[in-house]
Amino acid sequence: MLKEFKEFAIKGNVIDLAVGVIIGGAFGKIVSSLVNDILMPVFGFILSGINISDLKFVIKPAVGDIPEVAILYGSFIQAIVDFLIIAFSIFLFVKLLSLWKKKEHEEEPPAPEEPNPEVMLLEEIRDLLKAKQ
Repeated sequence: MLKEFKEFAIKGNVIDLAVGVIIGGAFGKIVSSLVNDILMPVFGFILSGINISDLKFVIKPAVGDIPEVAILYGSFIQAIVDFLIIAFSIFLFVKLLSLWKKKEHEEEPPAPEEPNPEVMLLEEIRDLLKAKQ
């Protein structure tokens, strides 16, 4: 079992996957900052100065030391915008990658098939006969 795990962990796909997860996490932070720090304030300004992340539905108001119970739907809206931007970015990246691979395959001319030994021998005999004439 340890041997199988070692073979699995050393394969290139696992390392590529780990790098992808790390880069994806960093990309997620960048998109979250874009949404929270740039897009949502603009949307809030357009919507008469409302801070979207503060939107909530209070179920039970705060009483003394007991905090309020609320549904924070503004944060949920920000999470949805984060998701849509990340999903669209991944879509564009995959589309670009498939376009690049498609173009790469079109540029490579197919390798000519090598004739079998019998055909090569017959061609050699033909060429020798032509040379004698």
